[in-house]
Amino acid sequence: MGKKIIINHTRHEIRVAIIENGVVSEIFYERIKNKSVVGDIFKGKVLKVLPGMESAFIDIGLEKAAFLYVDDIRTDEDDDENGKGIQSDIKPEKQNISSLIKEGQDIMVQVSKGPIGSKGARITCNVTLPGRNLVFMPHVNNVGVSRQIRDEKERNRLRKIVSTIKPENTGFIVRTVAAGRSEEEFKHDVEYLLNTWQETEKKFRTYRSPAILFEDLNLTFRTIRDMLAPDVDELVIDDSYEHEKIRKYLNTYLPRYSSILKLYKSKIPIFDHFGISIEIDKAMSRKVYLKSGGHLVIDQSEALTAIDVNTGRFTGSDSHEDTILTTNLESVKEIVHQLKLRDIGGIIIIDFIDMESLENRQKVYNALKSELKKDKARTKALPVSDIGLVEMTRKRNRENLNRFLREPCPYCNGRARILSPESIIYDIYREINRLVREENPPQNLLIGLHPDVAEHLELEEIETFRSMERLIKGNISLQVSEKYHYEQYELLEL
Repeated sequence: MGKKIIINHTRHEIRVAIIENGVVSEIFYERIKNKSVVGDIFKGKVLKVLPGMESAFIDIGLEKAAFLYVDDIRTDEDDDENGKGIQSDIKPEKQNISSLIKEGQDIMVQVSKGPIGSKGARITCNVTLPGRNLVFMPHVNNVGVSRQIRDEKERNRLRKIVSTIKPENTGFIVRTVAAGRSEEEFKHDVEYLLNTWQETEKKFRTYRSPAILFEDLNLTFRTIRDMLAPDVDELVIDDSYEHEKIRKYLNTYLPRYSSILKLYKSKIPIFDHFGISIEIDKAMSRKVYLKSGGHLVIDQSEALTAIDVNTGRFTGSDSHEDTILTTNLESVKEIVHQLKLRDIGGIIIIDFIDMESLENRQKVYNALKSELKKDKARTKALPVSDIGLVEMTRKRNRENLNRFLREPCPYCNGRARILSPESIIYDIYREINRLVREENPPQNLLIGLHPDVAEHLELEEIETFRSMERLIKGNISLQVSEKYHYEQYELLEL
């Protein structure tokens, strides 16, 4: 089985799921009211320079000031699709940040990591512009090729083509999807990226800070740009208007993929049909069961994520050590799957079941390294310690799934998490969407829910409420009561 890209598109939210070999491997969310700013370019104003921390805070117009580290002010040469990885032969001496920028100065920056929790966005002056086949680096004179293209002959061909067509003193990185592409296709990418950069520079000269200079595509078209590759068998979307936009885009720019685009028309919601809703529910759980009967317990905190491996009901048939090894090896694949599915980043501690044999610990570590190679996020893992622990890191660019869908629980002072008002309201919307597809759809509804959620619906999500009424072609009344748990709601036909 190949790869499928499933897109659930509504007026208020875009959800994208990647299915590989029948298994949901990644899930992405984007809410229209809170669109991701990663990749966006801003004209910012330096608020404060902190020499002791080698950093500065920049006002780019977001709720919280963005964070700029001294190394992100310099322009070093890179080698990967996101502009990281190629190091220049001669590294300049690190300068004091006070000599590079001053308070009150206007500066062009790009968001490299979105706001997470209480932290503002992480930004860089090393601007990059992504195209379909190339990433443009205006401040670098270099041509790099993605590490994922391993054929040396193809790497040399791609580097030669791009080196020939690129303007002087500019840099480009050849993306993974560009393998096998022709010179003509690269020329189109170069032209588009240069025009986009010229427009961005013009805005920087004329706009007052803080201001946005370049806004990246929405989640749907970022997915098509970054993930559409020969291994994708199906691209399925449930919105006819967006389907038509994608169809025109593919016919114009990527005709080879036109045949895999499909409009989902069934009455069953698209994420229900493909089993994605069930996987989202599982990804919210602390406990993940293994096929053997063992299980993982995943606990996420502000500082790190702890993953505990347990044999559970699995007793094995041979020695105790073999049972432990089998469980640990089985858990490796599921751990990496959960890291991708939940988009867990930062520091991760994996507590494997203790193994006496050094050889077995090495087997588990090798299996983990092998699985992590399939993960696009940058990771680093240390060998299994004597007490069965693996310390690892995974690059974090955005809120993980649990933090995105849930917010700190008011009932327990933030020691746990509950669904946010938006998540509950959009869940109600989806439930109503299911009801209207039944044989005798309701004409009028009464929704019972918690006062805080009702207030959010009436003040912040009134358009969503009107969309609900349009779905049933009738009236919806609210029954507000403290008796409802914050996450609980009730739909009654009037």
